[in-house]
Amino acid sequence: MNFDDSAEEAAYRAEVRTWIAANAPDLSHLTAEERRNWHPRHKEVARAWQATKADAGYACISWPKERGGAGGTAIEEAIFNQEEARAGVQFTYFMTGLHMLLPALMEHSSDPASLAQVAPAVRGDTIWCQLFSEPSSGSDSAGVRCAAVREEVDGVPGWRINGQKVWNSGAQAADFGMVVARTNPDAPKHKGLTVFWTDMKAPGLEVRPIRMMSGDNELNEVFLTDVFIPDNQRVGEVDGGWKVVISTLMNERAALGSGTGLNWRDVIKLAGETPSFDGMALDDPAFREWLADYYVQSEAIRLTSFRTLTSLSKGHAPGPESSAGKLLWSSTTQDMTSVVLNVLDHFGMVDDPEIAAASGAFQHRFMWSPGLRLGGGTDEIMKNIIAERVLGLPGDIRVDKNVPFRDIPHGR
Repeated sequence: MNFDDSAEEAAYRAEVRTWIAANAPDLSHLTAEERRNWHPRHKEVARAWQATKADAGYACISWPKERGGAGGTAIEEAIFNQEEARAGVQFTYFMTGLHMLLPALMEHSSDPASLAQVAPAVRGDTIWCQLFSEPSSGSDSAGVRCAAVREEVDGVPGWRINGQKVWNSGAQAADFGMVVARTNPDAPKHKGLTVFWTDMKAPGLEVRPIRMMSGDNELNEVFLTDVFIPDNQRVGEVDGGWKVVISTLMNERAALGSGTGLNWRDVIKLAGETPSFDGMALDDPAFREWLADYYVQSEAIRLTSFRTLTSLSKGHAPGPESSAGKLLWSSTTQDMTSVVLNVLDHFGMVDDPEIAAASGAFQHRFMWSPGLRLGGGTDEIMKNIIAERVLGLPGDIRVDKNVPFRDIPHGR
């Protein structure tokens, strides 16, 4: 595989870099606190930047023009994303919708009401969240107990939804959510699921933020009590929701495995500014040895993402191999923040963004990083997927295979 840009790609990269330099939002006027995800001011800047990109044809570059995209290639989109990250203006508010949920919606739905939701999201007018995980199912994505029962309201056919979801990123600020519910408890657990999208302000839907040890509250639990969802907001076939779930999860793991968040250049800059026993931390041989190892892992993640990119450029959907990038990314990020805080020594205990080193970015990521090994699929699940679906090794014995869901014992 050739990792260098072709002449056309190099020209496009130069064009994109110039455009970003001329149009990117200036974050210098924001306080360190305002630069945190989900701060109202930060979100306002992110939405304005998304609209600016859409107007210029740089939002969802590989999507069809009729869906708000630019009709470009996956390679062009990857180049723009790389340059956007390089400039420090890559925001995460729209990742769940644009990288995970809406690609699955476009793949599995042809309903005009559903497809009409895509273009506003491309401009940043709407934010989406994922309502999949439940308290009783853990890493078992198919162990859904949230129930959907057919019902007609004022002549509108639809579904009455009851259940609870948890660990829902961004639900507190989302306009829409995609929810998976059980529509047939007499079918095996993977075959009785259906996926819907819903207004997050729908009657009976309640969002409760969960305070994380990092100080963030972007995770939530969501309660659905007699929530009515019209049938034209169904994504895919009735009882065929597992296909939609898989599409979404593959998109998620491909997106999560495409970068390290804080790259090795950030670490070098901080180490060069941090005093150590004899000079700066960057002069410590043990630290330099670790830094070389971290650089190798960061490059492995970057190059692994190119494998996914190559597949996408050929028209293939993200596959189970993208789990490798997600597995490596989550563990490397956690290890990196732990080492950096050790280097900072007692300065690492200060997380006030106004006075902490690097505005507290490493402290914040350290407190947040354990969740990376859980969200989007635990390390153990990723290893199972790689073993069974990539390497072809024998799968775990499943005692619930082909057993009606209502007959499977579960905790309460």
